[in-house]
Amino acid sequence: MKKLTIYLTLLIIVSAGWIPVNAQGVTDTEYFSQTGHNISGDFLSFYKNTSTAELVFGYPITEQFTNKDGKTVQYFQRARMELDASQPEGQRVSLTQLGREMYASTGELNVGNAFACRKYDETGFSVCFSFLEYLDANGGVLQFGYPISGFEYHENKIVQYFEKARLEWQPWRADGYRVVISDLGRAYFDKLGEDPALLAPVSPIDNAPRVVTDLHVRAFVWKAVTLANDNQIFYIIVQDQNLQPVPNVSCVTEVNWPNGAKDSTAISSDENGVGIVSLAFYNQPYGSLIYTEITCEYNGLKSSTITSFRIWY
Repeated sequence: MKKLTIYLTLLIIVSAGWIPVNAQGVTDTEYFSQTGHNISGDFLSFYKNTSTAELVFGYPITEQFTNKDGKTVQYFQRARMELDASQPEGQRVSLTQLGREMYASTGELNVGNAFACRKYDETGFSVCFSFLEYLDANGGVLQFGYPISGFEYHENKIVQYFEKARLEWQPWRADGYRVVISDLGRAYFDKLGEDPALLAPVSPIDNAPRVVTDLHVRAFVWKAVTLANDNQIFYIIVQDQNLQPVPNVSCVTEVNWPNGAKDSTAISSDENGVGIVSLAFYNQPYGSLIYTEITCEYNGLKSSTITSFRIWY
């Protein structure tokens, strides 16, 4: 009964976040395995017609839905799209001005070099240095809107707010990659108090294959402490980049005994992404820590973890 209870608990863990998808009338859809969400219809057309969509919008973090204000919206890592079905085709989608919605001044920094800047009279602010180069290379004010702040410190970073986005300076990155767009989509989602369940990954609307880009492996034991002569069970959970279960993953468990011996067992995860290994042992020294290394491989991806238990008496 204890084993059954543990396995049912595992099923709850790995299935958390599964929600049904309503596919009525959807014919133009693309599924993004990176975050486990679909983009459809006018939102997908808008996304595809932006040459730097993955860069400036990021991937979808919700499905499209009707929010508390009655708007049809969809959140992305760095943007939120709004749909106005009353507009002509090609003009129905607009971007929420996340920069304006999220901006709160902390005081402007003095850059002190007007020759490396461009001032925008529309808002009275200048864009300078690498921020200006990044702006020009990725769609300019048409994509980001006009600057609504100068350089400021936010969250221990130099940033600049635009109407639709925020740029930030990350000096620890490689040269040429130090300017990035802040993930204001998720920040605005939290600010509005949207339903967190909307963030849960879903299945592809059009039954497109789910692509696993990252492998995450967790493991734990049935009993934290055992007798010197006893039985043990290892539970292994294999999930993808969205913490969804991955079946048919090849795993190897290697138990390291106190005398230096090693026992290896090969298993595969089941349809729920779970693997179970049973172990019997005898005459193990009291107080010993028995640790087990688990390594799993799937389509060229590899991930490892460690779990352990102690011989008590």
